[in-house]
Amino acid sequence: MKGGPLICTSSLFPRADWYAQGLVKRTPGIRERSPRDRFGPFSERHLQCAWFDSALRPARLVTTDGEEVTVEDPGLWNLEAGPDFLGAALLVGPGRRRLAGDVEVHIHPSDWKTHGHGADPRYAQVRVHVTYFGGSNDNLQLPPGTIRIALRDALISEPMFSFDNIDTSAYPFAHRPSAPPCQKSLAGWPPDTRGAVLEAAGEERLRRKAERFSFAIEEKGAGQIFYEECLCALGYKTNKAPFRRLAELLPVDILRREAEAQPLVAYALLMGVAGLLPDKPSARWDDETRQFVRSLWDAWWKRKERWEKRVMPRSAWSLANLRPANHPLRRLMAAACLFTAKTPLDEKVLAPPPGPLVEKWASMLEPKQITYWDHRLALGGKLQKERIALLGESRITAMLVNALLPFTAAMQPDWLAKAGVWSQLSVEADNSIVRQTALSLFGRDHSPSLYRDSLHRQGLIQIFHDFCLNDRSKCAHCPFPGYLESNRRMA
Repeated sequence: MKGGPLICTSSLFPRADWYAQGLVKRTPGIRERSPRDRFGPFSERHLQCAWFDSALRPARLVTTDGEEVTVEDPGLWNLEAGPDFLGAALLVGPGRRRLAGDVEVHIHPSDWKTHGHGADPRYAQVRVHVTYFGGSNDNLQLPPGTIRIALRDALISEPMFSFDNIDTSAYPFAHRPSAPPCQKSLAGWPPDTRGAVLEAAGEERLRRKAERFSFAIEEKGAGQIFYEECLCALGYKTNKAPFRRLAELLPVDILRREAEAQPLVAYALLMGVAGLLPDKPSARWDDETRQFVRSLWDAWWKRKERWEKRVMPRSAWSLANLRPANHPLRRLMAAACLFTAKTPLDEKVLAPPPGPLVEKWASMLEPKQITYWDHRLALGGKLQKERIALLGESRITAMLVNALLPFTAAMQPDWLAKAGVWSQLSVEADNSIVRQTALSLFGRDHSPSLYRDSLHRQGLIQIFHDFCLNDRSKCAHCPFPGYLESNRRMA
């Protein structure tokens, strides 16, 4: 099914409007959107990460004049006012001339002029203007000798790259004072009103996800996008990118057609294209493991010739220091079971049986088939007495929040608005962003009940990304406190 409807903000996300009101005006840059190409909405922060991290930055860069660029040093990430990166070093052109100076990052070339950098002496040493889009250099007032690099084409050519896979919180950001202004603003608010702020921000976060899904569904179809997002959610933090790439290389329609409702065949295909099928048996394997791997090779061998040009390198996966339950070998079996059922999973999600919606969804995400992994945590590992679920409660909750909920919001927003889904969501696993933002907003002695459910935690994450990550003034010039005060009556 092609085409997702427009997101029904008023009915499904009524409080998102409160959070978003005036947000673009008060915090320029944090909600700049790309047109509908391969990437959905992203911020300058994402581009800064892509420039700063050599693992994200494209290997081949060219200036807008066509000169090749080698980045020796992306520069020091600037946490104060001024250019994004200080003291970068690049080699440019056929003569490999060395260019040293500061770097400023924008979505569009015209943002340089819009933000008034040309008249700001702090930007006088900028020698590299990095943007996502290309475009005209007319009247930008860039410092003399500045080169321009547009990242869009280079990023699109990287099959493993996705802005969704960038953990922006992993990169440098300014330390916060012990009692930031936003905490002082919220100190006198009753708990229900403070909770309403988080709910509004949480709804806005989910609304943005639903919007991205809607755009992507128009391009690839509902079933494929649902499949990609579910696999991405299965990948945990360190393997989101390769799981998403696998879903692109082995589309769900082909997986279902090839597997013919046989999870073992689907698993062999997923393992084969992922490049994770063992090349040879291990001396430590027991007979059950040897037979299991042989059955996978029997299924893969019949199809290998058609797929070998798409096989991913094993190096694409992060396999070290993983909890056994999170290993891709187990997660791929879950995917094989979920996406080979007679009725496609995305159709079941949109037409659940009567009863509490989230409970029914969670049940759909629990593979019911008997598999090799029911009593093992590793290939050839020791048999466990108790059955080990392929997906634990925390991973199912992550899939609900990050895949099923925004997908349904993109496809059937009015129906979802009536389902009372917010009160049914379980609490997501705690993380450093949630803890840090709650500490900033509510102080050291706050009650965790302030963010008691997933919607509140989504709100904390959204506030962190919209305000904390983009503040270089150590809270002195952050617009959030003033934003809170001016909109308090609406919360």
